[in-house]
Amino acid sequence: MQNSYRRPRWRRRLTVLTVIVVLLAVGGYVAYSAYRHYVVRLLTVPGCQAGTGTNAIPLDFGQASDAAIIAGVAVREHLPQQALTVAYATALQEAKLENPDYGDLDSVGIFQQRPSQGWGTTTQLEDPAYAAAAFFGALLQVPNWATMPVYQAAQDVQRSADGSAYQQYAGTGAALAADYTTAPHAVTCWYDPGTQAANLGVSPKLNLKNADAGLDDAFGTPGAAKAVETIATARTGDSGSFGVTTGSGWPVANWLVTNAGDYGITQVRYDGYQWTAGLTETSWQQDPGASARSIVAS
Repeated sequence: MQNSYRRPRWRRRLTVLTVIVVLLAVGGYVAYSAYRHYVVRLLTVPGCQAGTGTNAIPLDFGQASDAAIIAGVAVREHLPQQALTVAYATALQEAKLENPDYGDLDSVGIFQQRPSQGWGTTTQLEDPAYAAAAFFGALLQVPNWATMPVYQAAQDVQRSADGSAYQQYAGTGAALAADYTTAPHAVTCWYDPGTQAANLGVSPKLNLKNADAGLDDAFGTPGAAKAVETIATARTGDSGSFGVTTGSGWPVANWLVTNAGDYGITQVRYDGYQWTAGLTETSWQQDPGASARSIVAS
């Protein structure tokens, strides 16, 4: 006679209870994951940064773009990194690396230059590229500017009330100069592309024509031996390729990233890396197919 075994009722109940607990746990995890994803998106504040880790420098979109433009002018003029350090320290002290249309007396712009003192017209000085070129032009007239302390070089250009104030930004200026010109994939921004375009009052569609004009303003007209040698747009119009000279690739790529929201650019590929516009705080990702001779923006 076959001996049948029946599991005690209390064990059957325990098994059922275990299944219920497991299902609740799985369901709870799924719900938590969805909630966490929502909270991360909700709490992630759009912005930019230069550098990584504990040394990262947080920037808003205006600061990040202005820094890229100033770097572009320095590259265009073939200036050493120390010139960019002095410029950044000055812009941080004068206007927090922003580009205001107001200031003390008739001062305007990122360096708070005064039209009445011969720096240019108000309209010109509110263009960061023009203002940077004017600043660098004056800096190069200072004897031994490259070997003197940052605050002294800045003060000899600006003639401010307290020249020592520039020195507090010397370290930050040097870090930004490296991040924007020589350090690979050191500058990034994160935001929702559609929302960012709406906030800027521009179309979310790719606008390479205006991007080309912006690049010209900072880096100069493309040509042989220039920072940007060639510009080509795909026949489909969904991407653009920017041929760059040695040493100018990352400054150009950083300009494209920090100004991407203005031109509907959602992806930049260069030198083995790819940046994609998104809301999470992600940096450049490895992309072995990205060329070191040209930058592709799409």
